[in-house]
Amino acid sequence: MKWSYSSNAYMRFSLEETARRIAAIGFQGLELLADVPHAWPAGLLPQTAAAIRGIIESSGLAIANINAFMMNAVADPRQPYWHPSWIEPSAEYRAIRREHTKRAIELAAALGAPGLQTEPGGPIPPGYSRRHALQIFYDELMPCVEIAERRNVNLLIEPEPDLLIEHPEQYLEFAERVGSPRLGLNFDIGHFFCVGEEPARWVPLLASHTRHYHIEDIPPDRRHSHLVPGRGAIDLAAVLRAICETGYQGWITVELYPYIDQPDEAGAEALAYLKRLSAETPA
Repeated sequence: MKWSYSSNAYMRFSLEETARRIAAIGFQGLELLADVPHAWPAGLLPQTAAAIRGIIESSGLAIANINAFMMNAVADPRQPYWHPSWIEPSAEYRAIRREHTKRAIELAAALGAPGLQTEPGGPIPPGYSRRHALQIFYDELMPCVEIAERRNVNLLIEPEPDLLIEHPEQYLEFAERVGSPRLGLNFDIGHFFCVGEEPARWVPLLASHTRHYHIEDIPPDRRHSHLVPGRGAIDLAAVLRAICETGYQGWITVELYPYIDQPDEAGAEALAYLKRLSAETPA
């Protein structure tokens, strides 16, 4: 298995220092945060993108994925990850999400990254029907899908608790409607567990859509709280075994953004546990 670490655990470090630390832990790859302080795409010059690629490559890491979900740079006071969403009541405000995603696709192409993930719509605004929210999401996303097809970059939806698309069936319905080979799934193991699903069951059912995995643990009460793998209640051995059985050859990214005070320690503990677990639970 190919393990990477999301740079969103290193919000207090420069990208250069982040890459150095992730490589020192022993990860093979880095998921690049398309946000402050690492690679906010707005106004990013071509030479800056080249410098970013050089920093990551010089550390010996590969770019596993681009995280275009988080938008801390906008500093929305409601929530730093979900907003601006794809389905904001204001067309002008949701355009910020759309244009950010377009820029992130171009960044992924410039860096040679296989793809990027985005939020699955956002929280449904008061007074909106689900059908209306899905239509807005579709209309806003399709221009980005067209760019992803032209640039040969995977645009991945990441289902998340409390957002428009939470469950596997909801993703499948939306993906069928879009009908693009460049639209795929960022399978976040913890997120599916949070909404009452058993991730190991869904791995084979979603294998044809999955282009990337996020892994973290979740508390027994299924609260959406990312924990270091091994500290929570998910049967990660069963999940990893299911992934192996599908023949998946891509990246599995450890996502531990709550651990910004101890990103090295959390990452090292996670990697050691996951390597041990994968060795003990072969396909």
